[in-house]
Formats: sequence, C-alpha cells, structure tokens
Amino acid sequence: MSELVAALPARPPAAALLDKKMKKSHALISTAVVLIALVVGLGFIGLHIQQDFDGVALGSIWPYLLLIVALFIALGFEFVNGFHDTANAVATVIYTHSLEPNVAVVWSGMCNLAGVLVSSGAVAFSVITLLPVELILQVSAGAGFAMVFALLIAAILWNLSTWWFGLPASSSHTMVGSIIGVGVANQLINVHSGTSGVDWEQATKVFRVLLISPLIGFTAAALLFLASKALIKYPALYEAPKGAEPPPWPIRMLLVLTCTGVSFSHGSNDGQKGMGLIMLILIGTVPTAYALNHAVSAHDVQDFIAASEQAGHILDRHVDPKGILGPDARAEVTDYIRTKELQPATVLALRELVEDLNHEVAIYKEYKSVPASRQTNVRNDMYVASEAIRLMQKSKNPAFTADENAALTNYKGKVDKATKFIPVWVKVAVALALGMGTMVGWKRIVVTVGEKIGKQHLTYAQGATAELVAMATIMAADNFGLPVSTTHVLSSGVAGTMAANRSGLQMATLRNIAAAWVFTLPAAALLSGSLFVLFRQFSH
Repeated sequence: MSELVAALPARPPAAALLDKKMKKSHALISTAVVLIALVVGLGFIGLHIQQDFDGVALGSIWPYLLLIVALFIALGFEFVNGFHDTANAVATVIYTHSLEPNVAVVWSGMCNLAGVLVSSGAVAFSVITLLPVELILQVSAGAGFAMVFALLIAAILWNLSTWWFGLPASSSHTMVGSIIGVGVANQLINVHSGTSGVDWEQATKVFRVLLISPLIGFTAAALLFLASKALIKYPALYEAPKGAEPPPWPIRMLLVLTCTGVSFSHGSNDGQKGMGLIMLILIGTVPTAYALNHAVSAHDVQDFIAASEQAGHILDRHVDPKGILGPDARAEVTDYIRTKELQPATVLALRELVEDLNHEVAIYKEYKSVPASRQTNVRNDMYVASEAIRLMQKSKNPAFTADENAALTNYKGKVDKATKFIPVWVKVAVALALGMGTMVGWKRIVVTVGEKIGKQHLTYAQGATAELVAMATIMAADNFGLPVSTTHVLSSGVAGTMAANRSGLQMATLRNIAAAWVFTLPAAALLSGSLFVLFRQFSH
C-alpha cells in the first residue's frame, strides 16, 4: 500500500486547478438542483413504498428495521459505485474544462437517472443468477440475509479502499468477486449436504466479458483516435487543455455529448447491479408486497394460464417413463439447477410445478390476490421453473422442437414478468445514490484519468474517443444483459489513445490499475466469504 500512496500523491496540481475552476454561483445553483431532486425523489420513493405496503400486516417492527438497514447498505454500495464508475463518466468533460465540475456532476446524475429508469433489469437478474440457488430461495431466512449483507459490505469496503488511492477499480469486478466468495463459502460450510456454490458457467461468462471489455476499450479507442486524426483536420481537437480555459465550442459540444452518452449508458448498465440485490432484500423482508409483481393485469394472468397449459402438454411429451416423482417437486427441480444433470424424474417434477402453478394462479385470478402465506412459495416455484427451462433449452436436453422451444420461451417470459420486476421507486433510489456518490468522490478519479495514465496531458480528441468507445461498449453489453465495467473500458480507452498518439504511458499508474484489477476478485471474494461465515454464526 505504501507504493500506491507514493505513486498517487494526495494533492496533485490538477486538483488545485479544478478547485479554482468551481464557481460559487454555479455551486449554489447545482446544490439547489440536487436538493430539489433529492426532496422530490425521496417523496416519490416514500409515496410508492406507502402504496406497496397498503394492506400489508407485518406483525412486528423487526421486518421494518431489517428492511431499512438492508436498503441502507444496498444503496450505500450504489453510493460508493458513484465514486468509481460514474466519476469516470464526468472525468474528461471536467478535466478539459468543457463543463464546470458542479454542473457536470449534476448533468451526469440526471443522465444516469434517465438510463436507470429505462433499464430493462436484465443485467440485474443476470447478476442474481450467479448466486447459489438455495440462498436465493431462502432469502427470507438467516442464510439469505447473511449472503446479501456479506457481499454488499465486502463490495463497499473494497471500493472505498481503491477509491482512497485514486485507482479506477471496477465495481462490477468487485461485485462478481463478492458473489463468488459467498458461493464458495456456502459450499464449504455445507460440503456434506450437496449445497450448491458458485454457478461457475454463468460466472465464467460474466468474467469473460469483464476480461475482454478493457481490451476492446484499448484497441477500439486507439483505432478510432487514429481514424479521427486521418479524417478530421481540426488542430485544436488534438490539443491538451490550457489552464482553466474551456475548449472551442464545437469541441466542447462533442465532449458534453460523449459525457451524456457514457452517463446514460452507465445508468442503464451499472445502475442495475444493486437492483437485483435490493429486490432480494424486499422479497426477504416484505414478501407479501414484493414476492410477485402486483402490477401484472388480470388479462396477463389469463395469458399466463394459457401458456402454462401449453407448457404442461409439451413437458408431458418429454417425461422419462422411468421417472418416479418424490414428495417435493421443487426440490427435484432445484437439484437439477444446482447440478445441471437431468435425472429421470426432472422433467416429471417440472411438469408438476408448471401444473400446480397453473391451478393455483387460476384460483386467485391475480397475483396480488394470492394469500400472503403463499406468495413466497409461488414465487420460488416460478423461479425454479424458469431457471430449469432456461438450462434445458441451453443444453438441448430434452430435445425440444422449434415450436416447443417457442412455446416454452413464451411461458418463461410470462413467469419472469411475475418474478423478475423492479419497481420504479427502486430505480429512482439507485439513481439518487449514484448521483450523490459522484458529487462526493469525483475529483480523485478525474485527476487519475486526466494526468496519471499518459505521460502527456489528455487531449480533447483522446477524451472524446475514449468516451465514445465506452458508451458503445456499455450499450452493447446492456443489450445482452451482461454487466460491464465503465471504469475498465474508459481507463483502458484513454490508455489506447495515449499509445496511438505515442504520448507514452505512465507504467506506475498502469501497474497499480492492473494490480487493482488482478487483486479485486480474490480480495473481494475472501472478504465476502469471511463475512458470510461470520454472519451465518449470528443468523442461526
């Protein structure tokens, strides 16, 4: 750690220049805007929580307290995420003096909010699939809360540590490492019971994206920068900022546009990482309100019933005659999800789950009419049915026909609509946390991106090309429902432009960033695994 401190001075000249750049009038205006947004946002959140809780009787104050603590920690992760990833979105526009820091942070926060609000939730639930299936199904039990608290607190502690040294470490990388730590610890604790650990296939898929994205950022930014030098003959574009003077207006507009794009795409991708965990917290503490999507209409429920009947007939055609159904169909299907091995009774158990769900939903007509005592069970049955169908289609075992696959996909979509949803107030809360975090911790990351990666100061063209590549990469990952690191893509993009421009690279900083990248996963895993074991002792 002493080497990191030596490599990253506490008060570089650029930081002092940024302080001078901040105008008091702009600071007052931006503060007023933030306070208004905070008041309106908190009012919106409170109103919707009150509506969700109407008719919900929890019986004691304990679930409320647990919910408040858990949400505080989850939103704390998003707040710290703002130090890292969101700060990268404003780094170039602040460093080049295209926007005054207070204005840039507020504008970026608004763009993040827009990105979060339009996000599909696919990334949020792809992160959840990394967790052990037993802990997801038991999220309202002590082990489930131990899991959520352990991985969130571990991610917060590691992110704060890397931010303190001004290192652009990845919140995505940290979250994946924390999940792996919990999964491994869960398997070691229950080594003789067949309990699942990490879904390594899914984890490898996510980790591969996190590994490749910096390479894409470096290469694509370098090529785009070289192409711009060959095609755009505008000398001012390739100059570094001069003092606190803003760039010419065409360059200024370009940099504001790229900042807008990165902020929006960051919100639509990175903003989702905590959402899935927040939903697990809500399901665990207040299942009556959040286990099933009460916004689904009665007409949609009828569509679900029709799709269920069709799915049941399809599965019936693929039942193994040798299969003997045990007393617990969900346990049989859960075991398949854990082991990925199709047993003679697996399809039979899945068919029973599908038919039972069909009958139960048909009785109550709407998800909100399902009795409070049954909401969690129905949700868990739906979750394992959806995951089992996904795995069967992926492995092509059983060998469903094209028409059968289409019908099962339709049924899975109806199930996911009931269980994989994110209330609007959750998105607003995450956006506010990201914005507040950015306002507090942007300066360290801005200085690192602007002056600590290359041997020469960042030019306007380098900042714009790095952000364009980051924006495109994040949006592509978002479409595939995969988490990607804004930090890694942008910082590697800046390094790529420095290499392309032959500006030289500061190897000390790159070594520190690489070290943070290498050690993030094992450090976060070790920390979260240790916390999980500790919390499990108190949850018994």
